[in-house]
Amino acid sequence: MIRVRVLFFSVLRDLTGTAELELSLPAESTLATLLDDLYIRWPRLRDWDASLLLALDHDYTPRSTLLHDGGEVALMPPVQGG
Repeated sequence: MIRVRVLFFSVLRDLTGTAELELSLPAESTLATLLDDLYIRWPRLRDWDASLLLALDHDYTPRSTLLHDGGEVALMPPVQGG
């Protein structure tokens, strides 16, 4: 098992009701695995799936990226400028 810290930003924080949480996942889990777990916990989060920005340890990364113990995952909605 690995433990990761998940950070939620902006509207995603409002949707989940938390700014962060710590999760235990099986070894060899990817960002996609993590998202599947989060969608079970918060089904409305799936509405944002197509536009989520994902970062692992401060670097944007694809869903196929393997997670590691102690990693920090950030979930962000699309960035809007103005």
